[in-house]
Amino acid sequence: MYRQYLESIAGISIYPIISLIIFFLFFTVLISYLIKADKQHLDMLSHLPLQKNDSNTDQYTV
Repeated sequence: MYRQYLESIAGISIYPIISLIIFFLFFTVLISYLIKADKQHLDMLSHLPLQKNDSNTDQYTV
């Protein structure tokens, strides 16, 4: 039912190609960032929610 409507739209075939390119580029950039990122900085960020705040021992920093 929807396929007939979508096939009648001119240029609709470009949208799956664009979405695939965006998907591929996003994860390529993400993986390259994680490879090049400073390991000490990432380790600090991974422990950040668990570190206690110095001003108030009941609260955790976010």
